[in-house]
Amino acid sequence: MIVVKKKFKIAIASSVILLLVAISYIVSSSLSGIPVLNYHQINNENYNALTLSSQEFDAQMDYLYHAGYTTISPKQLVDYFQYGTELPPNPILITFDDGYVDNYSVAYPILQKYNFTATVFLITDFVGNNDRYLSWQQVREMKDHGFSFQSHTLSHILLSNASDDEIRSQLIKSREGMEWRLKEKVEYLAYPGGDYDQRTIELAKQAGYRAAFTINLGRDTKNCSLFTLQRIPIFETSHSFLRFKIRLRCTQFLTAMQDLKVTLNNWGACKIASWIYIP
Repeated sequence: MIVVKKKFKIAIASSVILLLVAISYIVSSSLSGIPVLNYHQINNENYNALTLSSQEFDAQMDYLYHAGYTTISPKQLVDYFQYGTELPPNPILITFDDGYVDNYSVAYPILQKYNFTATVFLITDFVGNNDRYLSWQQVREMKDHGFSFQSHTLSHILLSNASDDEIRSQLIKSREGMEWRLKEKVEYLAYPGGDYDQRTIELAKQAGYRAAFTINLGRDTKNCSLFTLQRIPIFETSHSFLRFKIRLRCTQFLTAMQDLKVTLNNWGACKIASWIYIP
């Protein structure tokens, strides 16, 4: 009986150790890599999946500030991956897609309050031509205060559905137009709607881009592909500070759960897959 109890205690102790190791691995994996946050609109008028309120956005930036994060640019991120260029402590890249006017009127003052910068991927045909989007004057003011502006193509078409010539036009003309207006190189792309394929990647390389961003959930590490850089989308479902914090702190774990969900669906185990919740 004594031997059995001893073996039972050893088994329990071993199980606890394995559990702690597993938890430690999950936590360390979730915090590895560089986080790239992906936003769209910040305002108190539009209540949709792409829009955060000013209060929600301010709370998130306040959290990043007090957690010691330092904002970086796409160039800093890619230089780190390609050349090992040193990054500041606790780096994070904040990005906005499309170039909505509230990026200037609402998000910009909040970011300045915390001494943060961000990158805006512009739909260049919309800039200065639509009241919902930024003007070139607003873009230049933000650029003069350390913000980066990169390409989200001319008109936000789904690139994988377009011809080679149309893709080249969308990629090259948007880049050249921004460079002419802003007097600096534009080398980074965000795929419209997160839509891309291998042909799109090759054409983006030929068009002179150094890297491109998806909306695939994940952090970016030194062994990642520069033309399928992952981000942490802060949209899609109901917004909450807890959801933001979970996505930021447990990114890689959530990515693994998402991959498992896709695999189960592909195997036909849709009911089991439906039990997996990705916040």
